Amino acid sequence: MNILSELILPTYSLWLREIIRFVRQRSRMIGVIGSPILFWFFIGSGLGTSFKSSLPVGGKNYLEYFFPGTLLLIILFTAIFSTISIIEDRKEGFLQSVLVAPISASSIALGKILGGATLAVLQAAIFLALAPFIGISFDVIHLLSLIVLLFFVGFGLTGLGFLIAWRMDSAQGFHAIVNLFLIPLWLLSGSLFPMEGAPGWLRFLMSINPLTYSITATRELLYHQVQGRESEFVLSIAVVFAFCAIVFTGSMISVRKKP
Repeated sequence: MNILSELILPTYSLWLREIIRFVRQRSRMIGVIGSPILFWFFIGSGLGTSFKSSLPVGGKNYLEYFFPGTLLLIILFTAIFSTISIIEDRKEGFLQSVLVAPISASSIALGKILGGATLAVLQAAIFLALAPFIGISFDVIHLLSLIVLLFFVGFGLTGLGFLIAWRMDSAQGFHAIVNLFLIPLWLLSGSLFPMEGAPGWLRFLMSINPLTYSITATRELLYHQVQGRESEFVLSIAVVFAFCAIVFTGSMISVRKKP
């Protein structure tokens, strides 16, 4: 009963609040999904010819290659939109009331991050529906595995957004950090171009970027490339889980220290 009252119910309540907030702000879906789709189509169409002629893409056209990166971009945008509400909650006084309530720091962090991760995977799933139209096919097992993976990627990115937003006093400051830090993380993840075609210093930055491993695992599941690359896939999954654990631990520590 203590676990139910101290962890599960508060976590569920905060998770549900994120879902309800999203339902009441449906315009968020247009921004989160619409912008990456346009980005995917126009960038993919515009760079497709030059990309194909200069870099190896494993037999794929650029729209196919760019597809996993767009999934990650949707998840990143969802994390940004969901965690910026922390700043709004602080200004409205809701956050202070949660902090003085008899609930654990893990419930506050977990409820918020789970809410963002749930929204992220749902919106990524909508974009996945476009996959058959560009020649990408997958069976039920690969689809379910991919959705689970995207959920954990969403969990990690929402947790990272939580860590940043928790220390911010204004939405403007949060967006400045996003533009300076999170977007470059996405750009250096292999979403736009493969690591093999990058200069040495850029390959090093990509190799220490946790999002690189998220893209690798997503691409291998999406294109059924796990067989023969088991060690690479296991490493990618391990990095994704480690990233989730690190940002969640950091989020709990931040909550205990108060905003």
